[in-house]
Amino acid sequence: MRIRIGYSAWIVGVIQFFVIHGIAESAWAGPYSWARNNISDLGNARCALQQEPEPRYVCSPEHGLMNVSFVALGVLLVVGVVLTAGVLWRGGRAAATTRVLLAGAGAGFVLAGLAPADVNENRHVVGALLIMAAGNIGLVVAGFGLADHIPASLRWGTGLLGVTAIAALGLFLSRHYLGLGMGGMERVAALPLLLWALAVGAHGVVRRPRTAREAESLEGAWRGTPAGPVRDRPARPRAGRVGGRGEQA
Repeated sequence: MRIRIGYSAWIVGVIQFFVIHGIAESAWAGPYSWARNNISDLGNARCALQQEPEPRYVCSPEHGLMNVSFVALGVLLVVGVVLTAGVLWRGGRAAATTRVLLAGAGAGFVLAGLAPADVNENRHVVGALLIMAAGNIGLVVAGFGLADHIPASLRWGTGLLGVTAIAALGLFLSRHYLGLGMGGMERVAALPLLLWALAVGAHGVVRRPRTAREAESLEGAWRGTPAGPVRDRPARPRAGRVGGRGEQA
């Protein structure tokens, strides 16, 4: 049950983010552009002309709702990381590192929501870096830390998403937008983490263990046994007594 709650937390967190993103975008005072505007613009508390990183006018009447969505997304990401421990991940340093980095990304969303860019820019930037740096590095490492029962295509796709997002972050910070615009390149750097959480969450909720043995393995993960398939062990020879005289059979 707890495992499915963890997966569901990721699904709910990502969906509510995109829904509220759409609501805040539709209430924008003027045309909001995915190419020209940052995601953070939707959470700015005041209407003003912003000069960095590119000049644009920002006015988001639903900034409060957007910031609540940032915080909710961050909390639900962390909840998912905690509740899927031992089942979604293999043992070892790669898995532990991944969980720390993904939880850091969740904390980044919380920080970004609590400190809008035009209220406390320094804290907001720290939050954004946790999302796009720690989170994306976490995706790369996750490609090596996901459990064996996760399809190989999803494991490889996880690493590929992370590499793509890290490259996009570098281009965004260096202001090379490749025709996507400032907001477009930022989204290539920020959204892969959310798409991954949605995909893995949906896979975890829909998927059923293929065998009873695998189900026992997944359940046993919460008791400290490694996740993954359980292999049959050879039976040990049993010693017995014959005729009660102490002779072994």
